[in-house]
Amino acid sequence: MRHDGRPAPAAPEQDAHRSGAATWFRVHARLLASGWRRGATYRGAALGGLVANTTFGFLKVSVLTAAVAAGGGELAGYDEAAIVAYAWLSQALLGSVNLFGRTDLADRVKDGSVAVDLLRPVDVQTATTAQEVGRALFQLLPRGLPVVALGLLVGGMRLPTGPTTLALGVLSVLLAVLLSHLLVYLVAASGFWTVETRGLQVLYMIVSGFLAGLFVPITLFPGWLYALAAATPFPSLLQVPIDVLSGRATGAAAVGAVALQVAWVAAVFVLGHLLTRAGRRRLEVQGG
Repeated sequence: MRHDGRPAPAAPEQDAHRSGAATWFRVHARLLASGWRRGATYRGAALGGLVANTTFGFLKVSVLTAAVAAGGGELAGYDEAAIVAYAWLSQALLGSVNLFGRTDLADRVKDGSVAVDLLRPVDVQTATTAQEVGRALFQLLPRGLPVVALGLLVGGMRLPTGPTTLALGVLSVLLAVLLSHLLVYLVAASGFWTVETRGLQVLYMIVSGFLAGLFVPITLFPGWLYALAAATPFPSLLQVPIDVLSGRATGAAAVGAVALQVAWVAAVFVLGHLLTRAGRRRLEVQGG
């Protein structure tokens, strides 16, 4: 505060920091928007994905409800209503949560064009993730929301309508989408050392889908397998957002589940940052 009562001007360092943060958010918002527009370009693929997700949704509902009926109306804490919600929500998220291990960055690492990305003043990890998340969020419109609507109208699904539950559920879904693309970035970044990442992508697709709960909820796993799955970030991709959005996890349990997602996002982001730094040095060595 100055002697005349007016606030002292901000230090140049503070102004530079604020300007840098504003620039970072503005650039990444544009990258997110470009990813959204790119996702909107392939409308035929989105329609095909919707048909596939809907078809497998009906199949999954019939199989899982039959399993619940065979268990006397309850299976590992799931009654028919809960298992139906799980089946439809898992199909609705499938277009946005990347369980396939595929990203364009893998091709750029393989052909060396990632060198151009590394020369840009924007971090490769955050720029790639922003674009992929933008594309994935668009998929919620043509693929995710129609599957949820179908599940509500004809599939027997019921969802809670409380604002707190819905808000936590939406946040959990957004964290799941972000986490999935941060994990896939690790697969692509491994190309700095392996060059060809297709084998790792296939392995990721198998492991992530199974441990995320794509086929059945992980609570149906044997104890040892459940413990193994819970020690990985994969349940945060499907099991957690579905439990929160469907109201199966409520109150402190729901908040704790979302907090766990945040922790996994932070941990995977730091790991990706370290891999990027190491990969940058290795690429420079390979290029002479």
